[in-house]
Amino acid sequence: QVQPVESGGGLVQAGGSLKLSCAATGRTSSPLGMGWFRQAPGKEREFVAAINWSGDRTAYAYSVKGRFTISRENPKNTMYLQMNGLKPEDTAVYYCADGAPPAGNYPYESAYAYWGQGTQVTVSS
Repeated sequence: QVQPVESGGGLVQAGGSLKLSCAATGRTSSPLGMGWFRQAPGKEREFVAAINWSGDRTAYAYSVKGRFTISRENPKNTMYLQMNGLKPEDTAVYYCADGAPPAGNYPYESAYAYWGQGTQVTVSS
């Protein structure tokens, strides 16, 4: 059973940067598609970014394109989200998702089998 574990959240000023990590603990099979989602207070959870098994195909939400970068290191079973130019509207709990079909990058929740507990990102103005 894969259990994603997020880390790296925190409080940052607008314009600052944070790097989130997601360790896919318990993985014994080949790498699968992974993604990041976020949920702001009072809002639905939304797609942020996704990456295929090899890391050469990525997808981003329009709101973060050009500011966030998703990547992965398969030998470490770890995925990252580098967030630059943070804005107050990026404040949310960020969730790591794992277990999507390996070839693609999927912007919808139903593609993923495993979810982390989330890490809080707060951007102050």
